[in-house]
Amino acid sequence: MKKLVLLLGLISMTTHAQVLNHKKEFTRQDSLRGTNNEFRNWWDVKHYKVSVEPDFKSKFIKGKTTITFDKTAPQKSDLIQIDLQEPMIVSAVKLNGKKISDFKRDGNVYFIHVGKNIKNTSNDLELEYSGHPIVAKKAPWDGGWIFEKDKKGRDWMTVAVQGLGASAWFPNKDYLGDEPDNGMELEIITPHDLVGVGNGRLVSKQEKNGKTASTWKVVNPINNYNIVPYVGNYVNFKDTYNGENGQLDLDYYVLDYNIDKAKSQFEQAKMMLKSFEHWFGPYAFYEDSFKIVETPHLGMEHQSGIAYGNKFENGYLGRDLSGSGWGLKWDFIIVHEAGHEWFGNNITEKDVADMWIHESFTAYSETLFTETFHGKEAGSEYVRGTRNAIQNDSPIIGVYGVNQEGSGDMYYKGANMIHTLRTWMNDDEKFRQLLRGLNKEFYHQTVTTEQIENYIAKYSGLNLTAFFNQYLRTIKVPTLELRENGNKVEYRYTNVVDSFTMPLRLIDSDITINPTSNWQTINHSTITKTSDVTINPNYYIEVSKS
Repeated sequence: MKKLVLLLGLISMTTHAQVLNHKKEFTRQDSLRGTNNEFRNWWDVKHYKVSVEPDFKSKFIKGKTTITFDKTAPQKSDLIQIDLQEPMIVSAVKLNGKKISDFKRDGNVYFIHVGKNIKNTSNDLELEYSGHPIVAKKAPWDGGWIFEKDKKGRDWMTVAVQGLGASAWFPNKDYLGDEPDNGMELEIITPHDLVGVGNGRLVSKQEKNGKTASTWKVVNPINNYNIVPYVGNYVNFKDTYNGENGQLDLDYYVLDYNIDKAKSQFEQAKMMLKSFEHWFGPYAFYEDSFKIVETPHLGMEHQSGIAYGNKFENGYLGRDLSGSGWGLKWDFIIVHEAGHEWFGNNITEKDVADMWIHESFTAYSETLFTETFHGKEAGSEYVRGTRNAIQNDSPIIGVYGVNQEGSGDMYYKGANMIHTLRTWMNDDEKFRQLLRGLNKEFYHQTVTTEQIENYIAKYSGLNLTAFFNQYLRTIKVPTLELRENGNKVEYRYTNVVDSFTMPLRLIDSDITINPTSNWQTINHSTITKTSDVTINPNYYIEVSKS
């Protein structure tokens, strides 16, 4: 959310999602945002109720958030931390209906004195907020509110805050490890001539202070940055998809003058669902429907309300990021952003350092979609083509506890890592069941890299410790060295972590070699020189012959 040399450095970092500033030094504010600290770890969010009223002319928003939470552990502090980034302000606080005057700002957080008389269940913390939110300059690659005009000069507003965080516009517990178990409600207050669209299903639309208040409801857990209002001159059309869990309602909201193009292009949503339910298992949010909403920016994976701005054409704004040709056969934003409904929205990272869990699998979903409709070799050509975007500039896993993601290589290096694992397994049905198993095992959960690694290793039956250390935690690409010794060929791995021993199959042959860091000999009558050795190209490795 590439094979254009001029753009490689930028695109590999920012194609799909916002990229955080990659810091070398971190502050207390980074730790407050990135850790489940003593002001957060004793309470669990059960539900968000958010109201927002944006004013286009002044670029000002106001509203109220009600956080329903349970006490889950003994309190270590009388203070509760609520995140709301400057310059937004909290103006009033109530806890269980009682006004609290003792709350104080500390940078991008508020500390609210709640004492220790917190109920075990169903506490309601009400926070009135307002201000001029951060305005995105180049959404979705930087975060904030988006105030644009459509082609007819009419107001068009939304939000894109992955990376920046939902606390850029409404007060919440801005920590990925705590999703609201019982979902959320979002009330969007707009002038009568505009339509407010949110996640999930529309449950009410009524007059409020001379404006229209549209309330949307999500019943499933949802990560905070996915909670998004869309405001514009939208028209709606509907469809259904008969999926693995029954009939799924499809809802589409586009600007009025784009409805014909959308009706044609959005047919690909059903193709996407067919492919991804096959590979990943049932869509995880049937109760909340599936929706695509046209936006002024390129796209984002907002749960049950995908943001779409790909101009109703195939490719990535008309380009094939793989350079293989296959990327022009389908709409990149429909495929990629909807892929996040499984990896990112169903399975969610606890710490942004583990964002590869979202992006590597979703980047690989592009390959699987291609394979579904154009064949396995087409999919392989696509994923191999994306290697042109890999930078190997820093590890895929970021720094824990400070809201710091890893390298943008989490997209296509990550996808090629997964393709390499699949090639190693050499059992496509088992690989498919592994992907489905991940979505079942971690259904509606927040997870760590360790959990994902352990599940994959156990299911595949492979020792993958060194494999994941190599691809996730270093920038080194395994290199297979080949050399001739008389009429024999010798081989070994270099540029690898300790104990890296992934076997390799030769193409057009039943021969498998098992390289280690020590020299070994290929004892086969048909292999007498290095030119006789061609490794299956679906492994993401380098080969050096001498």
